[in-house]
Amino acid sequence: MMELKWTSKALSDLARLYNFLAPVNALAAARIVQALTTAPGRIIENPRIGEKLDEFAPREVRRILVNNYEIRYEIQELNIYVLRIWHTREDR
Repeated sequence: MMELKWTSKALSDLARLYNFLAPVNALAAARIVQALTTAPGRIIENPRIGEKLDEFAPREVRRILVNNYEIRYEIQELNIYVLRIWHTREDR
């Protein structure tokens, strides 16, 4: 069974997104953060569901979209690492 692990950057992305959204609508901010934290659980059952990002080869980095947010993750043997999360309109 694969194990899901969050990088410190992904966790700080969650905090940054919440802190950005909360002053406008704290309830919506909490809902979005909850959706973003539960979505990677689906990856465990089907790790290759996300679009493969060839620019990271030979690493297996993929992405899924949750609402308007991109979640990047990497598959390494029996671990899935959530790498980064951001809004698709952010300048990356």
